[in-house]
Amino acid sequence: MKIIGILAFVIALLLSVMIHEFGHYITAKKYGMRVSEFFLGFGKRIWSFTKGETEFGIKAIPAGGYCRIEGMTATDEMPPGEESRAFFKANSRQKLVVLGAGSFLHFVLGFVILIIIFAGIGTLQPTSTISQISECVPRQNLACADTDPRSPALLAGLQKSDVITSLNGIPVSDWSKDVEIIRNSAGKELVIEIMRNGQPQRISVLPATRFFDGKNYGFLGIVNEFVMIREAPFTSIKNAAIVSWDFISSSVKAIISLPSKIPALWGATVSGTERDPNGLVGIVGVAQVSGQAVSTAGLSTAERVQTFLLIIASLNFFVGVFNLLPILPLDGGHMAVAIADEVRALFARIRGKARPEGINVNKLAPVTVVVFVLLAGLTVLLLAADILNPVQLNL
Repeated sequence: MKIIGILAFVIALLLSVMIHEFGHYITAKKYGMRVSEFFLGFGKRIWSFTKGETEFGIKAIPAGGYCRIEGMTATDEMPPGEESRAFFKANSRQKLVVLGAGSFLHFVLGFVILIIIFAGIGTLQPTSTISQISECVPRQNLACADTDPRSPALLAGLQKSDVITSLNGIPVSDWSKDVEIIRNSAGKELVIEIMRNGQPQRISVLPATRFFDGKNYGFLGIVNEFVMIREAPFTSIKNAAIVSWDFISSSVKAIISLPSKIPALWGATVSGTERDPNGLVGIVGVAQVSGQAVSTAGLSTAERVQTFLLIIASLNFFVGVFNLLPILPLDGGHMAVAIADEVRALFARIRGKARPEGINVNKLAPVTVVVFVLLAGLTVLLLAADILNPVQLNL
């Protein structure tokens, strides 16, 4: 099963790459730019066909893909009569649309995957059915000791499979919210109505008081059953939007904190200490994690699929954000150059001068090389860490 998860991740990754490049392709064609190649992979050409002016195909190394838009810089040669279709001849708005289309489709893909999860697969949510009764009121979330008092649920006679229908006369409809009634009832009598074997019963219980995170909470001593619940279409769209924003925000924070996590990654790679699951992980590591998620025996089939799709969605959001960084050779770097061109043109208009010639990206090659070397070095470190000391999920 693990190899199936890894293969599924590789396929999903290649599809994400194709969708990214398709964003560049379709917008470039819309603005009349010349697109000569659209390939999945790099290296030696394995198979291809030509439609119109574009050659589509597959290359030997499945490490990404590319869409070749002609005339990216003023020094690039164009076929005779096609000079006006060069990328650098387009206006800045068109350049920004073409360059940003790849990241935009990453966000769209991640959003669609989340809708599929919420509406088609469901999310694991607590129900009002009791699945376990705690034997005691443990201290500091530790296991029960002989000196710990018995739990209020045990003393009151609550049982596994009891279905809680109301708390203090308030009907239970959403356990994730209704459980707050218990948490706010520390030391206060709580009337619980249940269904047991099809028969309604009413039980009075006095929740214990537990101190956590600076506050007192009521503790009953029950664990509720979790089931996969699908959401209605509108709710799925709303929840997908909320989670999408959370993923984007988390990606931004992860990128900002990236330099500070490199020493820990180096230490884990060299010394073999346990990897931080919240630390840096490369593509190989994500593939391994996907394999773990798909092969975990403790999860149902729906939970495995959900976990796998969440990994793919989060990866798309991260790649989309990362690709927008204003550094060359990333798309965000080229977008920054286009914006800089417009700022220079604005100042020229204010001073009554002609629009200056566009920035030649080739002159920024030294910066591009430095960034490329740094990214390549990080990639190699991540590859070594993922192979020598892979991240382990606690599923």
